[in-house]
Amino acid sequence: MLILCTCSQKTNFCLLNAKSRQQSIFYSILLNRKKVLKGVIFLGLGFSIAEGPEIETIENNFDSLNAPKDHPSRDMSDTFYISDDLLLRTQTSPVQIRTMKSKELPIKVISPGRCFRFDSPDATHSPMFHQIEGLVVGKDITMAQLKGTLEMYVKELFGPETKTKFRPHNFPFTEPSVEIDVTCFKCEGAGCSMCKKEGWIEILGAGMVHPNVLRNCGIDPDEYSGFAFGMGVERLGMLKYEIEDIRLLFENDKRFLDQF
Repeated sequence: MLILCTCSQKTNFCLLNAKSRQQSIFYSILLNRKKVLKGVIFLGLGFSIAEGPEIETIENNFDSLNAPKDHPSRDMSDTFYISDDLLLRTQTSPVQIRTMKSKELPIKVISPGRCFRFDSPDATHSPMFHQIEGLVVGKDITMAQLKGTLEMYVKELFGPETKTKFRPHNFPFTEPSVEIDVTCFKCEGAGCSMCKKEGWIEILGAGMVHPNVLRNCGIDPDEYSGFAFGMGVERLGMLKYEIEDIRLLFENDKRFLDQF
């Protein structure tokens, strides 16, 4: 049996059984999370780990992130509201807001943690999941630095031959925004059922921090710039190990765990 213990001070990975430690696919996914945090790809580049509360303010979760008042994610059908001002965070981005409001520049942080969305459990959705986000803010931060950082991360996680593709996208908190695809780690880009014959798999979103987000945190966008990125831990694990149903990661079904 595997238990994930998360607190505001430190993230621990606790296993109650040595056999489960070796066999659990979820543990393999968590190892990927630790690899992201502890490998040279991030901490070796000067990143530090920042964590924040799972119960957040609407200001930190939406307003400061430049989310429009009519953005679909604000709807009660998408978000767990506790009160008129509090909610269960829908992403770990509020940690970036708290960091920009409280820390001196330059900033280089990774923010891992649990997130919550008002989703009915099915094969690809869960009301609770894990995210890892990164933030860099300073003088003369560019898209080229974002691209180089993510290419290093991808090669560290999926192998040195992995290629990346940046596609234009739209996020309210970044401008410009991109989604990042990697060459399929099953067919190596040739095309297969996993990548829908395209040779590429989308793994994360990123972009340059929107000037409005910097202003909302008291940072002058004419003097400073930054980039941010985020990825889902379960999604990466499901892709890498070809798991078709996210619910299997949380059910502790021994028949499933024994396959690994």
